[in-house]
Amino acid sequence: MVDDRKLAVLRAIVEDYVSTNEPVGSKALADRHNLGVSPATIRNDMAALEEQGYIQQPHTSAGRVPTDKGYRLFVDRLSQVKPLTGAERRAIETFLAGAIDLDEIVTRTVRLLAQLTRQVAVVQYPSLTRSTVRHVEIVPLSERRVMLVLITNTGRVEQRVVELPDAIGDDRVAHLRAVLNASLDGCGLSNVPDRVADLPDRLAAEDRPVAATLLSVILESLVERHEEKIVFAGAANLAAADFSVGLRDVLEALEEQVVLMRLLGETGDLSELTVRIGSENPYTGLRGTSFVAAGYGAGDKELARLGVLGPTRMDYPVTMGAVRAVARYVGQILAGS
Repeated sequence: MVDDRKLAVLRAIVEDYVSTNEPVGSKALADRHNLGVSPATIRNDMAALEEQGYIQQPHTSAGRVPTDKGYRLFVDRLSQVKPLTGAERRAIETFLAGAIDLDEIVTRTVRLLAQLTRQVAVVQYPSLTRSTVRHVEIVPLSERRVMLVLITNTGRVEQRVVELPDAIGDDRVAHLRAVLNASLDGCGLSNVPDRVADLPDRLAAEDRPVAATLLSVILESLVERHEEKIVFAGAANLAAADFSVGLRDVLEALEEQVVLMRLLGETGDLSELTVRIGSENPYTGLRGTSFVAAGYGAGDKELARLGVLGPTRMDYPVTMGAVRAVARYVGQILAGS
């Protein structure tokens, strides 16, 4: 158990090491921080923290640096994350609000996170299994050709040009559009096959071939896009970071979609941040990194997760505040789209 005084010393060590990237000594702590105790007491507290595994001495006669265990205690005992400034909040809102579709929302989000934190940003697309149909549009292109557009509640848009077996007029197009929307509005994408299984049988004979063709295209679109998709940005920021493992290992891990999926981990409460530090990461190539993640969604429904990857020597209050704020803004945009 670490008492409040030793926790204050640990907090000061973490803050100084993150700021300077240099091992921290007792004299520096006494000079830079108002800890209210003598340098001798600070040395004793540092010795106790080292014995308990929260800090370590990288070189003989050098100062101390935090361990993964020390960072974990620091994060767990944070009183609050660093809030964004008013200017930062307005800039985020303006930047993200300019996106016109889901792809641009994700692209802007990953770029924004990388810029705010100067780390590697990772964003997961909303899973189709958690999406619902918002609208189906049928746009006539000719008598036997239409464009079929499927729009989900997460902003995902699937569109296909469909060759029809029969010529079709505007009245029949409007009728089929109404029938499809009545059947699919609010339907989870994973439930679409069951919802439309007997739909052609409920239509007039003349509409069945066209309806069957349109439904076939809808189902093909869902099957083709069933995979999870993840994007990342800010890999160039790794050049300025320091890692206890090789940079090559980190880059290789980032290229693996499966690794990134594991890194994002299980979804949880939207209000919670997940912080994995060093050896807590499931992939050995990322044992020298920390990952801060949060869920984003529409309303109270989590759709996917986003996060930031960087060295364990990370400014956790700033990074956690940025991840949480961006996740909330993305959720607000999706809820209002």
